[in-house]
Amino acid sequence: MENIEWVWVDLDDTVWDFSANSWDTLGEIFFNEGLEPYFESVDDWREKYLEYNHTLWPLYNAGKITKEYLQVERFRKVLADAGYPPQQVEAKSRDLDPKYLSILGTKPRLVDGAREMLQYLKDKGYKIGLISNGFHEVQFCKLRSSDIERFFDVVVLSDDLGVNKPDRRIFVHAQKKAGAEASKSVIIGDNFDADIMGAVNAGWKAIYFNRDGDFAMSKLPDDVKIVNKLSEIEHIL
Repeated sequence: MENIEWVWVDLDDTVWDFSANSWDTLGEIFFNEGLEPYFESVDDWREKYLEYNHTLWPLYNAGKITKEYLQVERFRKVLADAGYPPQQVEAKSRDLDPKYLSILGTKPRLVDGAREMLQYLKDKGYKIGLISNGFHEVQFCKLRSSDIERFFDVVVLSDDLGVNKPDRRIFVHAQKKAGAEASKSVIIGDNFDADIMGAVNAGWKAIYFNRDGDFAMSKLPDDVKIVNKLSEIEHIL
């Protein structure tokens, strides 16, 4: 990839280990909130929450549900299905969300190789931008708790703009905010639809982080590379 000046990085599960940090947070919530009577085990609670939450985020990214609906519904349905008292489940769900996000933002675990990759990009002289669909207050807490905020020259969050990846507008906004050019921008992300195709449709290049190693496509778009480990970025940039 030649003539790249700006390297844009997705946050959750690209550099900040959302999967591991959320798993830990859900465990704390389970015991702190006394949810034992409603689930077979803490893992039963985690798995049911994660399964349902996974169905809601694509709808949020596509603008089909609001942030507020996602934050309450992901707890409400799981608790309701587990037999939580119907007259209390709505209030309990509204109470759980800020507690979950508050704990989540304190977790420092990064994806393997993330800090080293960011340092490599900085040492190579690239400008580094963050572009994320996460919630403003939580994303900045994540950056600080994991000590990676200092690597980023520009931070662009969908929560501030009201537009989520893969909408082309968030990529155009990022360009304007950074004074960057599409042809000189590349994104590194773990979500093929939101990060990679969103960026390609905005005229950017892209590096797909195939973290789970299960992605299969016979032909990638011309401006897309694929890596299975973040350390492989050094062979591309």
